Amino acid sequence: MRISQEVCAIYDRRGASAYFGEAVTMTEHCLQAAYFARAADAPEALVIAALLHDIGHLLGVAPDDLAEWTDDAHHELIGGGWLARRFAPEVSEPVRLHVPAKRYLCATDPGYFDKLSAASVLTLKLQGGRMTTSEIAAFEAKPYWRDAIRVRQWDDQGKVAGLQTPDFSSYATLIDRLAKPK
Repeated sequence: MRISQEVCAIYDRRGASAYFGEAVTMTEHCLQAAYFARAADAPEALVIAALLHDIGHLLGVAPDDLAEWTDDAHHELIGGGWLARRFAPEVSEPVRLHVPAKRYLCATDPGYFDKLSAASVLTLKLQGGRMTTSEIAAFEAKPYWRDAIRVRQWDDQGKVAGLQTPDFSSYATLIDRLAKPK
């Protein structure tokens, strides 16, 4: 099975569910993030990172209702690990770092927190809140931190009800081309 088929099967199985308190489904959210990455002329690896940034939500187990969350689901670690077995770090690392990127932006960009959706504010609390000064320095020392910031920003944009985007099939060739050889 090609990686693109594996990804499509995961999204076909669980992607139609609501995206935790947002007005879009999981699939719509990820397709929108990739759409915004393409609109920004992002490198191909970042387009795929944006597309697959929340795959950990579909691989892991968490309550469907955000109000029932008592702990962070660590979807960035689940998804980043899954992607690392299939793609180079240019794809997997921005995914692994996109939650810390939210915490970073809340600590370093005075207007960022006010732009977060209600669901993102709730998950921010579960994810550790704003970064401390030492956490900021450690985050900035990671090789893909700037790419993670970009994925995070597309993640934040990808919550538009009714936005028409290309579907997963339009990314299949790119997914398979960027995947590690089996």
